[in-house]
Amino acid sequence: MGRDVPALTFTREDRRRYRIKMQECLDAFAQMLRESRFDAERPQVGLEIELNLVDDRAEPAMRNSDVLEAIADPAWSTELGRFNLEINIPPRRLTAGGPDAWESEIRAALNHAEQRARSIGTHLIMTGVLPTLRQEDVGEGALSENPRYRLLNDQIFAARGEDLHIEVTGIDRLRTYADTITPEAACTSTQFHLQVSPEQFADYWNAAQASAGVQVALAANSPFLFGKELWHETRVPLFEQATDTRPQEIKAQGVRPRVWFGERWITSVFDLFEENLRYFPALLPLCDEQDPAETLTRGDVPKLAELTLHNGTIYRWNRPVYAVAHDKPHVRVENRVLPAGPTVADTLANGAFYYGLTRALVEEDRPVWSRMSFSAAEDNLRTAARYGIDARLYWPGMGEVPVAELVLRRLLPLAHRGLERSGMDEAWREPLLGIIEQRCVTGRNGAVWQKEMFHHIDAAAHCGRHEALRRMTQQYIDFMHLNAPVHTWPVD
Repeated sequence: MGRDVPALTFTREDRRRYRIKMQECLDAFAQMLRESRFDAERPQVGLEIELNLVDDRAEPAMRNSDVLEAIADPAWSTELGRFNLEINIPPRRLTAGGPDAWESEIRAALNHAEQRARSIGTHLIMTGVLPTLRQEDVGEGALSENPRYRLLNDQIFAARGEDLHIEVTGIDRLRTYADTITPEAACTSTQFHLQVSPEQFADYWNAAQASAGVQVALAANSPFLFGKELWHETRVPLFEQATDTRPQEIKAQGVRPRVWFGERWITSVFDLFEENLRYFPALLPLCDEQDPAETLTRGDVPKLAELTLHNGTIYRWNRPVYAVAHDKPHVRVENRVLPAGPTVADTLANGAFYYGLTRALVEEDRPVWSRMSFSAAEDNLRTAARYGIDARLYWPGMGEVPVAELVLRRLLPLAHRGLERSGMDEAWREPLLGIIEQRCVTGRNGAVWQKEMFHHIDAAAHCGRHEALRRMTQQYIDFMHLNAPVHTWPVD
């Protein structure tokens, strides 16, 4: 939900009008799908990275407005928490500019932002959950200044009617309550976008859903929250719980959560937008003046503002996106399962694996989603979040196998094939997918390094848990800037 909104209250009339406008948008979208009014000739990929802000001691820095002003670049924006920022990397063709072009662009943007942040005593860190974050850091005062976050907070709690309950059990157990949605700000992610034709959208979304567990297992980077050692990718259960509008009684009735994996394979992008209207009440019923039917009749492209705003308040792990760029509408899959970090090199390796694997799965004669239950894909995500690269996941034809074996034997060759079909030669593919291969060979990713480094410091220094996490985080930042893949990071 990236749109600025005013601070206000909503009436029953607002909600009635919004429901009508959403249905009008959905009808217009259906007409556009029937008439093939979408840009799909030169599909692009995109990338968003959410980051945390820390001070010189690697403690949370509640200064995103100051840092945003110092960076002075429209590609950057605030996020939910005052200790968060987000960068939106401009979309591009997957193979545009040569092997190093995308990495150079991302590193240049991040280096510039770090330089400007450093000038006011703060630093950027890419990690799924900031290890030094304490529960007292995510109170009401941690909400960013933009009114949209306050409005979203108020609407979630109005729908819920009681405090949020957060409970995660891993090595340690976290059980707490929150009276704002700011614990969600602890979840910082990498979001890969893939523009596809409407005709291919369902296949790519299904492929992304089938791959989600494997992605998380390989890239887990969030083992600590509020000083406790929990899941390898604690961000997954935290995000699900920190935005839950359902009290216990509503959960028991089977009402869907707003952070949602889904419940079935789809046959059209329309399925997802139609589910959004059918299952989820509006949190932000703000109506736009544009009439989508009249806009189509004039031959123009509608914004479908109500539909897209509503979609932005439903946090699917693979979200459908409708957008208009250069006066042409398009649809894309927004892959939201991965944490941020640890490095740009790791991020691009994760992207190469995702883009290559999904294309290869889409082009298989017998799609994986025709041989795998949807619930098995969801179970894979849950298992991967809990156990990371040590997880055992289900895959058709292999059964339940260690994730490293699954990737090395089956999925990495598919990712190579998909990238090759996208025009990426071996000399370009190998360094990227070689990082994924070495994670599997060494059994090391961001979560593993964080856990090992924390325990090494704790055992050697006997300095207390938070101090050990702080020292580990400072080491993490140093290695992050070197941009060596995380599987090569030492623990000493």
